[in-house]
Amino acid sequence: MNGTDQRNPDDAVRAWRGLADSSVLLDGFHAIKHALRFGARIPSALTSDKAAVLALADDLAPDVKDGLDVLLVQVPDGTLRDLVPRLHPTGVAALAVRPSRTANLDALARMPRTAPVVVLDDPRNLGNAGAVIRLAAGFGATGVVTTGTLDPWHPTVVRGGAGLHFATAVERMDVSELPPGPVFALDAEGDDIRGLKLPDDAVLAFGSERSGLSAPLRERADHLVSLPMRPQVSSYNLATSVGMTLFHWSAGRPPGAEA
Repeated sequence: MNGTDQRNPDDAVRAWRGLADSSVLLDGFHAIKHALRFGARIPSALTSDKAAVLALADDLAPDVKDGLDVLLVQVPDGTLRDLVPRLHPTGVAALAVRPSRTANLDALARMPRTAPVVVLDDPRNLGNAGAVIRLAAGFGATGVVTTGTLDPWHPTVVRGGAGLHFATAVERMDVSELPPGPVFALDAEGDDIRGLKLPDDAVLAFGSERSGLSAPLRERADHLVSLPMRPQVSSYNLATSVGMTLFHWSAGRPPGAEA
């Protein structure tokens, strides 16, 4: 980049500083592993112990070892901690190019759809949002949409998602712009989800941790559905609710079916 050799530690650090403000931080081995598996463009990756990271790859993810070997540049530990103050215990970090919003919106709007879209309606907890993205990627959901002010690409959300933002379409949208498909909104007063079959093109909407569904989302909903819950238990964690709902959807599909 700009005539520098990024295999040289000094050049690699300069390149990192130039990219940091416009890139997605992948903090830790597992985030980088997932990003590589799902085609992320990673222009910079640094570690304080390349041999240890490659040994970890050899043990846990041999499919990405060769790619990591090419990407990784070893720099002093203090330098790395200056660049990434909350450095992951695995001692490695990378910068990735955020996927095109246009491409993500196209993926979310495409019909017919073979897997639901998850909507987090005005979420407030960054860690919960990251956990939901990780779940959605694991179930093969088409994407995760947030409404409201929370940025689903905030570094804390990306950290919670373990690099799996690159495995599904993640964007922020207004309720009026939600992807097509019947909206199934989770609400304690809704119909028991166990009596319903969720279609592949469903839009699964979950209210905020504090206040539940917003009025615009409730008005947009085609169906209100509820999760089974013992009396006097007030609610489930957001990620738990999403996981239960996606499992219910997946249970209606034949074994081995892929989204």
